[in-house]
Amino acid sequence: MKLAEALLERADLQKRLAQMDDRLMRSAIFQEGNEPPEDPTELLIEMKRLFEKLEKLFAKNQKMNATSELAPYRMLSDALAKRDLLMQKRQKLQTLVENASGVENRYSLFEIRNISTVNVRAL
Repeated sequence: MKLAEALLERADLQKRLAQMDDRLMRSAIFQEGNEPPEDPTELLIEMKRLFEKLEKLFAKNQKMNATSELAPYRMLSDALAKRDLLMQKRQKLQTLVENASGVENRYSLFEIRNISTVNVRAL
């Protein structure tokens, strides 16, 4: 299985698990005299099977990433780790910028004024 195929399968499994939430919630409670749309026990069994399949796929993807080279002496897993760290750094900076450049909600000139300690433009 190629990496692209594995990623597509992972996305499909995650989408099916998200849909499973809705199906379970609709079947968890029903009005007296009616029947649930689906058997919750069967849905739980199917959900367990999907999670097991996803777990195996994650393990397989990790092995592929650990052995796949992007460039000489540069592994795919290293690039993915760097990407994740850059995303976290960006998110933290974005949060800081949003907080530092917030709109001031003063109703009169006598209320305490907030001053930003961060140069938002530089970030």
